[in-house]
Formats: sequence, C-alpha cells, structure tokens
Amino acid sequence: MKGEARKAAIAAYKDRTIATGVYALRFAGVDRVWVGGAKDLAGIENRQRFSLRAGGHPRRELQAAWKEHGEEAFSFEILETLDLPDDVTDFIRASRLDDRIAHWREALAATPV
Repeated sequence: MKGEARKAAIAAYKDRTIATGVYALRFAGVDRVWVGGAKDLAGIENRQRFSLRAGGHPRRELQAAWKEHGEEAFSFEILETLDLPDDVTDFIRASRLDDRIAHWREALAATPV
C-alpha cells in the first residue's frame, strides 16, 4: 500500500465508529458463562481467543476449561452495545459499561472474564 491509498486507509481507521459494550464467552459443556466488557467490541473476541490459545489467559478456570475441551466448545456473544453520544467522557463511558457488566453478570450468574 503506497501514498494516497495508505493515507486513506489510516483516515478510515481513525474515523471508524467504536462500539462499547458487554460480551459473553459461553462454554457449551456445563452452561458456564464468563461476562466482560470492552471499550472497543470489534477486537475483544480476537484478543480473548488469542490469550486462550496462547495459554496465558488471566482467568485460570476459563483457561483450564479451554485447554481441556478445546476452542470449539466455546462461543462468543455480544450481549449489549451501549448507545452513547460521541462526545461522552471516558469516565462516563467506563461507569456506564461497569453498570451494564454488573447487570449481565447478575442476570446470567456469570463469572468475570
């Protein structure tokens, strides 16, 4: 990629809409759910799967289930996307996200990711 095409790609990346929200990792075997939130939902599935594949996920029970049952036993699901104005502060974004994560963890009797 050269010149103008590269500049256009960078500009498009910077102008993209970032979706903040809550997601779940579900284990099919025992109906176990881990719930977390992300400021940028677009990349969180890839980050979680990379960490689990590499064997370095901070949640030991999740890593153990992944190692024992394999990737195919897990599914990724976006539970909720927050509808926030573009000019919202990071503090408000984080506070609303924390509230929604707590709601979903309680509703699904889930473990934190």
